[in-house]
Amino acid sequence: MQTNFTLAQLADPETARSEQILRKCVHCGFCTATCPTFVLLGDERDSPRGRIYFIKAMLEGDRAPTAQEVRHVDRCLSCLSCMTTCPSGVNYMHLVDHGRAHIEETYKRPLADRLMRALLAFLMPRPAVFRWATMLAWAARPVAALLPARSADPGGATFLRRLRAMIEAVPSRVPMPSPVDRPQTFAASGTRVKRVALMPGCGQQVLAPEVNEATVRLLTRHGVEVVNVEGSGCCGSSVQHIGDNEQALELAKRNIVAWLREADGAGLDAIVINASGCGTTVKDYGYMLANDELWRDKAARVSALARDVSEFMVEVGLASASAPPLTVAYHAACSMQHGQKVIDQPRKLLRDAGFVVKDVPESHLCCGWAGTYQVLQPDLSRRLRRRKVANIESLRPDVIAAGNFGCVGNIAAGTGIPVVHTVELLDWATGGPRPPALG
Repeated sequence: MQTNFTLAQLADPETARSEQILRKCVHCGFCTATCPTFVLLGDERDSPRGRIYFIKAMLEGDRAPTAQEVRHVDRCLSCLSCMTTCPSGVNYMHLVDHGRAHIEETYKRPLADRLMRALLAFLMPRPAVFRWATMLAWAARPVAALLPARSADPGGATFLRRLRAMIEAVPSRVPMPSPVDRPQTFAASGTRVKRVALMPGCGQQVLAPEVNEATVRLLTRHGVEVVNVEGSGCCGSSVQHIGDNEQALELAKRNIVAWLREADGAGLDAIVINASGCGTTVKDYGYMLANDELWRDKAARVSALARDVSEFMVEVGLASASAPPLTVAYHAACSMQHGQKVIDQPRKLLRDAGFVVKDVPESHLCCGWAGTYQVLQPDLSRRLRRRKVANIESLRPDVIAAGNFGCVGNIAAGTGIPVVHTVELLDWATGGPRPPALG
């Protein structure tokens, strides 16, 4: 793609990086076939290629975007399916992150939109506050039906519709805080073979604390010492995806300081992450802070240590597994398969454990969760969930597994089939308790 940035514009490192991404695009359109919003809406403006043109125009023009440009960029899920499909290696993830940041810096959103985004940016990285908000939302579930269910715009939403989506996303039971999520060290069973930091996360602590519990049991059972490092927490993706790059970088730096303090002290073989959306972001810290001389080397060290729990368990090797004869539909979370390119490891582990594993038709398409997307774009999110659930149910599985707690909760809201995190099944197969979702 030909670009027309001025030398003054290219003096900005972020713009220079985006210009190199844009120049790789050859307009082939392969990305449109695998883009969930284009598949649903059939609008070129709601495809990666269309959004690339919008971002190019606003960056080259050094101007605020139009309301229409914002509308179509906002509809992007950041599922990154387009990056898997692209034959030219266009890093759409970095480009759309830059585009979103530019929008938040130059465009004044309607008041209701600003309020909802500010609320999400405040709640998501703070588990304690998020838990209280979740409890209030749980109490408000009976009145949620009084709020509007649909928007006149199929790709937009009013404040009240988004509020209803937020309330509906709260599970029927709000779990109590898990003692596992406090800073501490969990000793390995038997001879210690590895020592790792477990990323505690933020939303997962509140909505699915059983995932961290299962991860600690699985790792320690396999001779891995696990430390929940004081000072580590939210990866920053929840705020980065709504354009708040400054807060995202602050959260990243906080994690980097905490983990490197541990790595340079007692030592770490890896930083294990069991929420694939977080893993994609932590593995990108090196890029996010590449322009900061004080932080880039530290960020690169952390990114090099980051492993999805399935990657790490393949390295360690699954021992003494004896799973019940259940058929598992494996849902490949977008951030896992497209963001991290972790594709075969979860399937291998489930098969090694003794489960029968089936791949989901249209597995490249997003389930509609995408972090804050299911609140900000509830209609599109719900349509994608219905499509995903229909594909999964066609397999008639006994259980559904996924490596991202958001996908687990979202899909579970649309089907009667039990949905669990992959690590819960692996823990169960190697001596842990039966996953709660299986009854």
